Amino acid sequence: MSIIEDISGKVAIVTGASSGIGEATARLLANEGVRVVLAARREDELEDLAAQIELDGGDSLVVPTDVTDDADIQQLVDQTVDAFGQVDILINNAGVMLLEEVQDADTDNFQQMVDVNLSGLMKLTHAVLPIMQEHGSGHIINISSVAGRKSFPGSSVYSATKFGVNGFSEGLRQEVTGEGDIRVTLIEPGFVDTELDDHIPDEERKQQTKEVHETMDSLTSEDIARSITYAVGQPARVDVNELLIRPTQQEL
Repeated sequence: MSIIEDISGKVAIVTGASSGIGEATARLLANEGVRVVLAARREDELEDLAAQIELDGGDSLVVPTDVTDDADIQQLVDQTVDAFGQVDILINNAGVMLLEEVQDADTDNFQQMVDVNLSGLMKLTHAVLPIMQEHGSGHIINISSVAGRKSFPGSSVYSATKFGVNGFSEGLRQEVTGEGDIRVTLIEPGFVDTELDDHIPDEERKQQTKEVHETMDSLTSEDIARSITYAVGQPARVDVNELLIRPTQQEL
């Protein structure tokens, strides 16, 4: 007996699909027969992923997207509906993690994290939600972090954006309760081995993060992709509200 229901034929938008959790999730959903819309800024990586998905018999659409650009968000939604007629699953995965202490930080990095991690997520949800409401069903997956539950030195602004994602997700869940079968799931990973760490501007923080990964068996992108697939593969009566996922060896 499978632990997930048949989700083949559904349509999923995956942001941040050019690498890491987004890429792994798009691959796994495509393997389950989901038609995946690949959204990220790096078009070459998206095209490579689409070619691999289609070689494996999957169905995908590439839509280069900057989630901080309102026109890009609308284009992503419009092209998805034009190609597939609906949006069943939205995976808000695009994010940046620019760790540095407040007093030493470049405030442009503050704004970038707010724009990508929080505002982009909210605006894309706003654009997709009416389509789900019209169909009476849909599933919104928001990728947060352990840092959305507790903050650490150097993560002040990153944590602020993820605390915001947590609050937005719970409020949204309550708003759509009773509107057909629209579900909201919050995913909160601990340490995951992705390229997010490479973009940390504070070299000391970057080295500390690298050392933490070396001391434990960190999560992989595929681990989180399986968790997302589990959530979207549950019966319509089941709303997996929240999944907090740490490496077994992660204490905090």
